[in-house]
Amino acid sequence: MPTLLLVVLAAALLACCWWDLKTRTIPNWLNLAIALGAIPFWLSTGLSVWPDMAMQIGIAFVAFWVFAAAFAMGAMGGGDVKLIAALALWLPWKAVLVLVFLMSVAGGVLTLGYLIRHKLAKREDKLEIPYGVAIAFGGLWLISERFLNQFG
Repeated sequence: MPTLLLVVLAAALLACCWWDLKTRTIPNWLNLAIALGAIPFWLSTGLSVWPDMAMQIGIAFVAFWVFAAAFAMGAMGGGDVKLIAALALWLPWKAVLVLVFLMSVAGGVLTLGYLIRHKLAKREDKLEIPYGVAIAFGGLWLISERFLNQFG
């Protein structure tokens, strides 16, 4: 059951990429579905209500407020902040730290690519980065670790 739920999470993250690339937004219903999907994942992996599930909610709460500060500074979109928090519900705290690292690296590469494209096209408008792609990349990387490193 946890494997099936992780596959659904992966599909939802790919949908986030598609939406963000197409519209530069991530729908609230998709972020909510990812967040609510964590509950059956917790149950299927045997997490206890206290302290395990409470810890997951606390991790997501901290992630939300840290990245809400980035939103307040204009560095991220609101959908990106909600996606990070929703994804944090699925991950242990150490994996959330890895997520932040992976999405930062992916976001840097993505930003560089978009900046080069923007400059080559000699565009004057504001550069908008679909950062949900970087967040999804980090989430997909962590999901794949569960399957690719099972022999290590």
